[in-house]
Amino acid sequence: MNRIDRKFEALKSTGRKALIPFVTGGDPSLEATVPVMHALVEAGADVIELGVPFSDPMADGPTIQRSSERAIARGAGLSWVLEVVREFRQRDAGTPVVLMGYLNPVEIRGAEPFARVATEAGVDGVLLVDLPPEEAADFRTGFDAHGLALVLLASPTTSEARIGQLCDEGQGYLYYVSYVGVTGADRLDTGAANDRLQAIRARSRVPVVAGFGIKDARSAAAMAKEADGVVVGSALVAALADAADPAVAARAFLAPLRKALNAV
Repeated sequence: MNRIDRKFEALKSTGRKALIPFVTGGDPSLEATVPVMHALVEAGADVIELGVPFSDPMADGPTIQRSSERAIARGAGLSWVLEVVREFRQRDAGTPVVLMGYLNPVEIRGAEPFARVATEAGVDGVLLVDLPPEEAADFRTGFDAHGLALVLLASPTTSEARIGQLCDEGQGYLYYVSYVGVTGADRLDTGAANDRLQAIRARSRVPVVAGFGIKDARSAAAMAKEADGVVVGSALVAALADAADPAVAARAFLAPLRKALNAV
């Protein structure tokens, strides 16, 4: 049982919903990344998804695409992100960190060598947007050897057969994409998403969280009704982009969402 499993067990025992903010490593600056992560935890984050900047983030909308471009221009990449996690762990030994990104930087290193250095740095899970479950066996084997969770994705268009596979093979948590499209779009249908979430949670061996389209306290609370937690990304990344003090902005953004989830 790693930090993700322990966190969700603790949340379940108290009836709380998970709040999972996403930030891009290296944006709004290299220096701000670790302070922002700590600020998010102080404001009520249960898990942190840390984006690995990538040159072709196909699942991301313009807000996160631009943040990735800015971070790459500053020199942020996978090796740098792992150093960020090491620094974060100097003060925070308990909050789960999940890297969110794309297959290429991991595949270049190899699944097992990557998993070894990632867990040594303090990473608990990895979500690879472009790794289909049918092709994940070698990665799962390499990750399992080091206790690194491979977090899987489901969406409104996922077939029932594949939903069954995802629910059976899930590790850490299952990330449900609330609508068809890229991150940051304004098309969230909470009614339809909650119906699907209810069905998936009934089958899944791991907690199910909802992401995409969650931008404020109201949408977070609405999506949390049938999910074990929610992920907020683009709206937070946008709030940090021009902030004079990104850590202060991170606390101010996340605190209302934490309050809303506590009331669900």
